Amino acid sequence: MTAPTPSHPGIHSSARPDEAGRLALLHALQLLDSAPEPVFDRVTRLASRLLGAPIALFSLVDRDRQWFKSRVGTELAETPRNISFCTHAIAQREPLVINDAQHDPRFADNPLVREGLKFRFYIGVPIRSQEGHAIGTLCALDTRPRELTPDELAAFEDLAGIVADEVRRREQLGRARAHLQEADAAMRGTEARLFSIFKLASFGIALIDANTGNWLTVNAAACAILGYSEEEFRRLTFRQITHPDDVADDLALVRDLVAGRITQFERQKRYIRRDGSTVWVHTNVSLKSDETGRPEYFIVAVIDIQARKTAEHDLAALHAQLEARVEDRTRELVEANHHLTEAIGRQQQAEAALRAREAELSSILENANDVYIGIDAHGHVTAWNRQAERTFGWTAQEAAGRALDELIIPIGLREQHRRGMARYRASGQATVLGKRLELPAVRRDGSALTVEIRIHATEIDGQLTFSAFLHDISARKLAEAQREHDIRHDPLTGLLNRRALEELLPQAQARSQRHGLAFAVLFIDLDGFKAVNDRHGHDAGDALLVEVGRRLRASVRQNDSVVRLAGDEFIVVLEGQAYTMAQARTVAAKLIAELARPVALAKDAADDPDMVQVGASIGIALHAAADTPAPGDLLREADRQMYLAKEAGRGSIRPAGAETGD
Repeated sequence: MTAPTPSHPGIHSSARPDEAGRLALLHALQLLDSAPEPVFDRVTRLASRLLGAPIALFSLVDRDRQWFKSRVGTELAETPRNISFCTHAIAQREPLVINDAQHDPRFADNPLVREGLKFRFYIGVPIRSQEGHAIGTLCALDTRPRELTPDELAAFEDLAGIVADEVRRREQLGRARAHLQEADAAMRGTEARLFSIFKLASFGIALIDANTGNWLTVNAAACAILGYSEEEFRRLTFRQITHPDDVADDLALVRDLVAGRITQFERQKRYIRRDGSTVWVHTNVSLKSDETGRPEYFIVAVIDIQARKTAEHDLAALHAQLEARVEDRTRELVEANHHLTEAIGRQQQAEAALRAREAELSSILENANDVYIGIDAHGHVTAWNRQAERTFGWTAQEAAGRALDELIIPIGLREQHRRGMARYRASGQATVLGKRLELPAVRRDGSALTVEIRIHATEIDGQLTFSAFLHDISARKLAEAQREHDIRHDPLTGLLNRRALEELLPQAQARSQRHGLAFAVLFIDLDGFKAVNDRHGHDAGDALLVEVGRRLRASVRQNDSVVRLAGDEFIVVLEGQAYTMAQARTVAAKLIAELARPVALAKDAADDPDMVQVGASIGIALHAAADTPAPGDLLREADRQMYLAKEAGRGSIRPAGAETGD
């Protein structure tokens, strides 16, 4: 139990190999300063009776003390380590036996040998862990010198083996418990990411009961596509909202899926929205079965393709390659003191479930038709799926670890992105999270595109991550721009049309008032156009109108506007300077002269073109900066002046003026 004082020869803790590892294990076992336990007390009582020794101990050697987990024959709970016999015992592989301490030069000067009980005899057997760390001893002491028989020594070592076995069993259970806790924490993180993806996916995801056909759960995208709330979905079956003409094909494919003849199916079908309208969708359906192979529920991915069907655009179909299998969470963790083999079995189950969920999550992200990008708190890429590779031109290996703004954000917006990231790290506030936004982006080759993006922030084990789903909407935006152009332009001449004029005149009035500048409206009607159209045909008439439009556009300034109103009627809006009526008439005279030049109308390649000539009559309405007439009144005044010009003869301008020769 005791050993030399610091002034006598001894083994200091710093001399022990891997002392730090030994102490770490000792504290991890949670034996120090714990309550007495029968399993150890029985052994110390047997040890005392076996040797007839007055004192028997299960001693744990800490950094600066030895503490008695079990004791017989003494009230002491601990003693300083620097006078500990057990420090010597744990330093060797074999039992330490001291027959007579007074005649042992290592211990003869020990105060417990010279004073007090004056111990003479000591035996200590090291108690070692699985890794070989000696955490303490089973020891016995006597005030009489003595020698043990081989049988007594062997029996005492057997008792020490019982203590060591119990310590090792607790060591194994502790490791198993730690592994299970790590696996459970990892599983919770995976479930949080999977749930985030389910809720935030831009395409619909739903689970349908395989036995009743009822909707079990749906994400926000599915609710938006079909118009039902999640609660309303749960009261319906998939047949109730499937178009009657599509039910039979659906059921046939479902039977094949349940029978195992196919593993999944994709098809285009029609659903009935809550408002009674029909929506075309592209569905991907797979089956989840329980451990016995019995069907549990269908996993359905839904993509809205109504716009493509209605507009008959040959857009690339969004094929959802969703092979999601949602596994039941593993059974509750076993209690820490369960049998070792049962704990290991549960650990293996938890690890297998974790691998399955990670594989499931990876499959969803990797095969999604939308771009998925994972970003850490500093804006560096942590995930980059195949669609991201196809859309932006960077491979996942090239993108990993790089700042997101260097890869896809236009140069002019990068600093704004960095400030937003810094602001979120500092305050947790961001204006872009959880919203569907349309933003410009850039590919690796420098080409621009427009994306629809939705970003969600998730904190797992104190680590902030961002999940971003992006969809390339460049083709849609281009089509929208073309439609906007077509709405406001004449299809024959490419000039602005009547609808554009209705928007242009109020805007010109506002600019006139804002800048204090008058502007003029010229109403042009062609002279002789009907004769050309009747003689040479409509194609020739169309060609003539195109040439007239070209000449008008070329004869005015860039900030002036040329409009084809209808038939052979045109409008020119002159603005950008303080126009007077005299200046407007000068421009009108220039236009009449330009339009009077002959026009060559092409015929067959072998024939010379026909030369035709038309004229124009022009009416002018002047809008002063202080005037407030309605746009329609301004146009009617120009129209009235044009008719006066017509009455005056070909090539006339009204109101007349000296500068035009009228």
